[in-house]
Amino acid sequence: MKRAITRVPVTAAVVRRFVAGETRAELVPVARALLESGRAVSVDFLGEYTTDRGQADAAVAEYLSLIDDLAEADHTVPGAHSDIPRVEVSLKLSALGQSLGQDGPAIAAENLHKLCAKAVERHVWVTVDAEDHSTTADTLEAVRQARAEFPWLAVALQTYLRQAEGNARDLAAAGTRIRLCKGAYQEPGTVAYQRRAEVDASYLRCLAVLMHTAWYPMIASHDPAMIAAALALAAENNRKPGDFEFQMLYGIRDAEQRRLVSEGHALRVYIPYGTQWYGYLMRRLAERPANLAFFLRALTDR
Repeated sequence: MKRAITRVPVTAAVVRRFVAGETRAELVPVARALLESGRAVSVDFLGEYTTDRGQADAAVAEYLSLIDDLAEADHTVPGAHSDIPRVEVSLKLSALGQSLGQDGPAIAAENLHKLCAKAVERHVWVTVDAEDHSTTADTLEAVRQARAEFPWLAVALQTYLRQAEGNARDLAAAGTRIRLCKGAYQEPGTVAYQRRAEVDASYLRCLAVLMHTAWYPMIASHDPAMIAAALALAAENNRKPGDFEFQMLYGIRDAEQRRLVSEGHALRVYIPYGTQWYGYLMRRLAERPANLAFFLRALTDR
């Protein structure tokens, strides 16, 4: 399927709408253009469930170079001084070695520390992405340990998980920077809400917790209802635009992204790149029927 998609020009163009490229050379101009538009960026080098130590080491090396490239790209774009870094990397601990057997969590934690140390040097932020529910405990523990030295380190919470509200309260009380998203993995009903209304209700409960107590909430949603709720809760809790940010995926709701920026809100675009884009793209298309319809039209139009 991946080969078929990329061989057809029209569907290859669809891929480029959601994925910035397969290399840093392709990514950097995309990131710079978004920075020039007044948006911030969070870049994900695609890859997960690594079961080979060499692949984990290669991912770390790529992220180290990526941090340098993003810092340089940010320096080339005029912008108002802010204590909030405009460039960030997003990473999955399974890409850093978390799945490498019994020693995996320790390997991933060590690699996370290495990347955070580099990020401090370059004034770049790091967010640890959420993965399927089986990794949640190890991920939160790795973040907790790393935050002892890097208190700005963020973690993503998926509100379709039944434990999300409890985790939100614990992390907010600890002062953790939190990205709140609905979730993109297929999970069993024993650990995750299955109905959209339940996921939305969980999102709103978690959002209320973060807006009331968290240091810097990051609202990762394209849902107009969630965006409106975030704005209302920000006003209720006397949060100014610099006290929280919106986040959206590269290639989705560009006009809404620009609107929020024009109104003075901080907005960060999540940009994926790398050769392992197929799984990411399939999850993104599955999240929103409009995305899937766009893709299928491109397939049939040829």
